[in-house]
Amino acid sequence: MDEAQIRLLRADIGLARVPGAYEPGRWSVAPGNREVPMPDRIRLRDTTMRAIAADGTPARTAFLRLLARSGVPEIVTTEAADIAVIKKEQPGCVVSRPFVASTAAVDLAVDSGFDGVQVPVPGFGPASGIYGPPIPASRAEVVEGAAAVVSHASHLRVTAALTMVSYLTADTLADTVAAMAGAGADEIALFDGPGAVGPEAFGQLVRAVKSAAPELDVSIHPHNTFGLAVACAVAAAQAGAAVVESSVNGYCGGPGNADLAATTAAFEALYGVDTGIRLTALTELSRAATELTGQPLPLNQPITGRDAFCWGGADWVTLESEVDPLLHNCVEPELVGNQRRIPLTAQSGPRTTAATLRHLGISADQDQLAAIVDRCRARLRASGRSLTDDEIRAIARAIVNP
Repeated sequence: MDEAQIRLLRADIGLARVPGAYEPGRWSVAPGNREVPMPDRIRLRDTTMRAIAADGTPARTAFLRLLARSGVPEIVTTEAADIAVIKKEQPGCVVSRPFVASTAAVDLAVDSGFDGVQVPVPGFGPASGIYGPPIPASRAEVVEGAAAVVSHASHLRVTAALTMVSYLTADTLADTVAAMAGAGADEIALFDGPGAVGPEAFGQLVRAVKSAAPELDVSIHPHNTFGLAVACAVAAAQAGAAVVESSVNGYCGGPGNADLAATTAAFEALYGVDTGIRLTALTELSRAATELTGQPLPLNQPITGRDAFCWGGADWVTLESEVDPLLHNCVEPELVGNQRRIPLTAQSGPRTTAATLRHLGISADQDQLAAIVDRCRARLRASGRSLTDDEIRAIARAIVNP
């Protein structure tokens, strides 16, 4: 295919694109995404450090520096020593302590230098005793106790973290929100521990909180039980939430949280919502976290996986990427710090093989290329695995320089 033909194909593709939804070198998404009412900006609060052991190792500190440098505007951690590390990299980052359930814990957070606290408000009455004795006599006692802690912390950024929200009735939710607002909370967080709240239900909960306390920010903490955590984040933002909690690689208990990379990219690329996060840091963060935790990710992990932008090695894949790299890959891999991968496979023909040889710095004429294709295919069939760069070089050089 010559250059004139490629220009013709590019012009045809361009007819279907709309500025904003299409940004060369960044993304190409459906224009309908940009017609969804969304806020101009969403705050992503990172909770990764809650899930990573506080061992004080250089590797953990190095990861925390990467996280702060990514531009994530808020970080939740239980460790006071993390504050100095975060502030050195990003002075304006808001650092909050979770699980602050007593006035003494508030005072400790203040003395440690935290910017904010998350005060848990368990979702039941007497059953809230599961999460810490003694067993309360009523729901009113639970709410009153949390309100006292919120009031004591009013000089900090205070988030009233309503837990087990899938169990809250409309009346219970409204009463609890009103009590937290009256006590001086800045934000109501909807924590869905079981992952039992779907996108539509999260939207409904956010609207209910906004109705009960329109002056407060609303945040959500979605779990990924059904693979819908990012969808829940989007639905909540559309309903008026100002903050979404997420974590690198979704690290948390059980099925995990909304993945920071996928959530960030969805807001930025699909919906045009600013997160303030440096997109090019996402893949490095993800892979640093896997090394730190020893928890490997699927190769096709959205946005950051090794094969997230790999569609195989057939020649049509190579041609597609040469005509327009944002056809099958709706996000440019380099935008999120990742790479496009077109491996040499049994389905690869002369175009993919030629591209592979160019990458390896090897020149071959058409006859030599055909011979290299045949020999690579034979070696692939015999080995039953992908060929290494050194193996491909050896095959090519044996033919080009016999």
